[in-house]
Amino acid sequence: MDAIIGAAIEAAKAAGEVALHYFRTNLKVETKGDRTPVTQADRECEAKIIEVLSPRFPTYGFLGEEMGERAGQVNARWIIDPIDGTKNFIRGIPFFATLIALEENGEITAGVMSAPAINDLLYARKGQGTFANGQQVRVSDVDDLSKAMLIHGGLKDLKVRPCWGPFLRLVDATARQRGFGDALGHSIVISGQAEVTLEPEIKPWDVAATKILVTEAGGRFSDFVGSPSIYTGNAVISNGRVHEAVVDILQGR
Repeated sequence: MDAIIGAAIEAAKAAGEVALHYFRTNLKVETKGDRTPVTQADRECEAKIIEVLSPRFPTYGFLGEEMGERAGQVNARWIIDPIDGTKNFIRGIPFFATLIALEENGEITAGVMSAPAINDLLYARKGQGTFANGQQVRVSDVDDLSKAMLIHGGLKDLKVRPCWGPFLRLVDATARQRGFGDALGHSIVISGQAEVTLEPEIKPWDVAATKILVTEAGGRFSDFVGSPSIYTGNAVISNGRVHEAVVDILQGR
């Protein structure tokens, strides 16, 4: 296994052990400045990831949800979401994941998505494909939006934003819609079980790993206007075949 991926998997699994130690316990929940929840588990998971990766890649930087940015000596950094799906985690729902991505010279070149409570592990390295629990996975081959499954993370998140109207048009244009939030929704598209998921408000650590996981599985990642950036605040994650049709609807075309 590629050394980068091997180290990222080890770090994700170590963080998963920390998360499971706290899972379904009486955790104190705090609210951050952006009104999102955080727990001691989130902070300890991120610290564990940095502890595992720092000695092996001492010149690399970090960008983490809880500890912020730490510059490295080279143009490479790890982008970390220690517990993606903290709201699920807090309520004892097992659909949460550790996300780790490597960004080199502005490009995401490796990604790991580890959901310890359901024993699910996805990983990808640039040019090497995407694997789920050791088996290579591909996105679906559905190329007709009218036959596609649309995933969303929550109706209220969409309703309070300007994309609500376009989202309703997407509902009419697709065959089925399901609400699977956060990394779970992404993994469903990556593994070929649905065709598109929408993220109306995200941070880089929410989708950095997803970007390479879906593209190496044959799919596509962009924001709502079609840019491949993880830094513009929203995302379309798809099997690629219906991507342009989705962006066109989002843009009112």
